Amino acid sequence: MADEQQELSQLRAGIDHIDSEVLRLLSERAKLAQRVGEIKHGNIYRPEREAQVLRRIAEVNPGPLPGGAVRTIFREIMSACLALEQPLKIAYFGPAGTFTESAAQKHFGSAPAFTPFLTIDDVFRAVESGNADYGVVPVENSTEGAVGRTLDLLLTSPLMICGEVMLRIHQNLLSKADSTAGLKKLYSHAQSLAQCHEWLNRNLPNVARVPVASNAEAARLAAGDPEACAIAGEAAARLYELNVLAGSIEDNPDNTTRFLVLATHDSGPSGIDKTSFVCSAQNKPGAVHDLLTPLADHGVSMSKFESRPARGFGGSRWEYVFFIDVEGHRETATVAAALDDLRSRVGFLKELGSYPRASI
Repeated sequence: MADEQQELSQLRAGIDHIDSEVLRLLSERAKLAQRVGEIKHGNIYRPEREAQVLRRIAEVNPGPLPGGAVRTIFREIMSACLALEQPLKIAYFGPAGTFTESAAQKHFGSAPAFTPFLTIDDVFRAVESGNADYGVVPVENSTEGAVGRTLDLLLTSPLMICGEVMLRIHQNLLSKADSTAGLKKLYSHAQSLAQCHEWLNRNLPNVARVPVASNAEAARLAAGDPEACAIAGEAAARLYELNVLAGSIEDNPDNTTRFLVLATHDSGPSGIDKTSFVCSAQNKPGAVHDLLTPLADHGVSMSKFESRPARGFGGSRWEYVFFIDVEGHRETATVAAALDDLRSRVGFLKELGSYPRASI
């Protein structure tokens, strides 16, 4: 026992010494970041640079800390250093406690000032008007598909995509009650109800389901009714002090939502990028084929093809536009050549931005 106590004291002394070194190095890093801000002036947030740093850290991580933990730590370091020179204002589709807030914090860290907005339109307006530096909105879910309002606004907004966030969605059954016995009402966003449909049929078949505007609103309502429950994430459970009666109740364990980071600019090349654009097909036979041919001719890989009604955007009531994501940055030779070729074949093309490709 005496030997173990001595070893424990030595280990703790070693940890204290390393903590002091970590703090010293963090201070040095912060000073370098401040100097970078002085040299660059203006906007010093560079999505491509942060993506490169996080990828490099993941590649050289020797363990035993897992890659996700290391990325989170370094995300917070970069977030705090950036805040020394340029505190960011982030608008997100709220209210507080939603998965979009979690996505915004995953991308930017905890240092910025986060402001929730009740509609996706309001997020776009906040960034367009300069009241926010960046906006975060959902664009698609792996189970329920595209978020139409986000796509519609990208068609007409001057904003660009400068980043994306992939967030694994784990739905939880929350309540003030200690068990499901006696529950009479379930609040949730319609998409979450759909994502948990089979679980609810098996476990809460007789509980009335009430769709609401967001999962955070569902949690708020459940917090005021002991006979009610909600489907929401862990952030909403903490915010409204609710018990987690069941975790990860989504029917698809790989349920993932993709979020976009919006700004007045896109990102420079990071080495592993995506480019998004929207276009319309000419009204002639083989028009959709013409959209895809330039990509194949120039060896550009497509990762998304989504059609949406043009909604009066320069066409008839039955005209459609196509949202396309491709691998690579729009400044690279192959993507640039494919876009130039495509412009001569379509009625309309709008580049939405290039940005670092996200990982889970």
